[in-house]
Amino acid sequence: MQSARRSILHGSEALKNLAESLDASFARAVEMILDAGGRLIVSGIGKSAHIAQKIVATMNSTGTPAVFMHAADATHGDLGIIQKGDVVMIISKSGNTPEIKLLASLIAQMNIPLIGMTADKESHLAKQADIVLHTPLDREACPFNLAPTTSTLLQMAMGDALAIAILEQRHFTPEDFARYHPGGTLGKRLLLTVDKIIRGRDIPQVSPDTPVKDVIMEITAKRVGGTAVLDRGNIAGIITDGDIRRMLQKHTDISGIKAHHIMSPRPKTVRQDTLAADALKKMKAHNINQLIVTDEQGRYKGIIHLHDILKEGIL
Repeated sequence: MQSARRSILHGSEALKNLAESLDASFARAVEMILDAGGRLIVSGIGKSAHIAQKIVATMNSTGTPAVFMHAADATHGDLGIIQKGDVVMIISKSGNTPEIKLLASLIAQMNIPLIGMTADKESHLAKQADIVLHTPLDREACPFNLAPTTSTLLQMAMGDALAIAILEQRHFTPEDFARYHPGGTLGKRLLLTVDKIIRGRDIPQVSPDTPVKDVIMEITAKRVGGTAVLDRGNIAGIITDGDIRRMLQKHTDISGIKAHHIMSPRPKTVRQDTLAADALKKMKAHNINQLIVTDEQGRYKGIIHLHDILKEGIL
């Protein structure tokens, strides 16, 4: 436990120093990437290569086209990835490993804009780069000051800071984010609307004078845990399977009971164009399992059940 706290606090202090050390070079790097007509090519070797891949993934998901290029593979054909209009960012703690030195020199000869992210301002990478993103490092969290730990933490943080700054400059919206994540839970939370869930489903409805036996049959047949009560097309109330259970607990003879006797008037509603995630919030706020769905004019369109939303993976 002491070791864990020591490592985390060491990283925390290093991150604080990183934030305080940021200068105009960071802003210039953001502008360079924004102004580029092509992509951001991110490269590294060893643990820095893994960080480079994560930065590429974050950039792509936030609207900045990015490609990973391994520093060792670059000199064996992968330099062909780089196109006119691209910006290259090389990540290296020392900035002086043989592969990084060769790659930085080659990029400089290609007259391609180069951003160097390194802990050593005097390294070969820093001297070749047009812009240096300095990740100041006292020592690694590793007790032997060998295993890349704090250095990769700083690289990750710098990459995230770049991505967020660029995202904000692009005026990137939640809707934009959803377009890049359509298949997962994030995309569903930002894109899936109520009407897409209930589309094509039978719509349960009864009138106020419908006998309760027929109400039960309607709820059972439509399988959404309830039914709307419509009076001449207008929503008069809702009857849920919970209402049915409570009625059966109170009455042995149900022959004279009609829908209007057990319905809940003024039911909670949601418009069909509402996000499913927002519908779920409303259910939780009112501690209910169903919502009446309406169109923009307040006309009845169906019922959405809590399980419908949970089935989509929205929590």
